[in-house]
Amino acid sequence: MQLLPTQAEVVALLREAGALRDGHFEYPDGMHSNEYLQIPLAFRHYQNARTLSVGLSRMLRSNPELRANISQFSIVAPATGGLPVAFGVCEALRAHQVYWAERENENEPQRFRQYLELKKGEKVLLVDDILRTGKKIIELKKLVESSGGEVVGLAVVIYQPNPTTPTFGSLPFYYLAKLDATYYKDSSTCDLCKHGVPVDKVWI
Repeated sequence: MQLLPTQAEVVALLREAGALRDGHFEYPDGMHSNEYLQIPLAFRHYQNARTLSVGLSRMLRSNPELRANISQFSIVAPATGGLPVAFGVCEALRAHQVYWAERENENEPQRFRQYLELKKGEKVLLVDDILRTGKKIIELKKLVESSGGEVVGLAVVIYQPNPTTPTFGSLPFYYLAKLDATYYKDSSTCDLCKHGVPVDKVWI
C-alpha cells in the first residue's frame, strides 16, 4: 500500500478491521441505512492508524498554502472519535499541537477541555474520523471561531454524506474515501424494514 492509499485500499482496510459493516442500521435520529462505520475499530491497530493518518497528512500537504505553514497550525478535533486521527495527523505533519472539544451530555454544547485555550488568530485544521451529518464539525467550527481561531482546512478519514449533510463552501476539505450508503428518513420509508431485515440500533 502506498503512503497515499486509494479509495479501494481504504475500504478494504476498514472491512478487514471490522470497522465497516453491511446490514440494516438505525441511527439515533431515526434514520436507517444499509451501512455502518466505526473507524476507531480500525485505529486500534497501529499499522492501520499509521496508514490512515499518514495518508490524510499527505493530502493536506498537497495544498501549497497549507504546506507552507503546517508547523504553525494547530489541530482541533471532537472527542472521542476524532482524537486518534488528530494525534496521528499531528505527528505525521509535525503540526503545532492538538486541542479537542467535548460535552458533558447531549444537551450541552461542545467546549474545549479545561485548560485548553486557543490563542486569538491561531490557525486551525479541523480533523475528525468521519463526516456524516456534519453537525459536530459545524459546531466545532463555530467554537473555534468564537474563541478567536481561524479555520484553514477540514480533513476526515471517511466522507459518508447523507441527504442533509451540509457543504463547507470554499474551505479546503480532504478525505481518504467517500462512502455512498443508502439512507432512509425513518422506518416507514425504509426498504430494509419492508423486507423484514433485522435492524441494529447504533449509538452514533
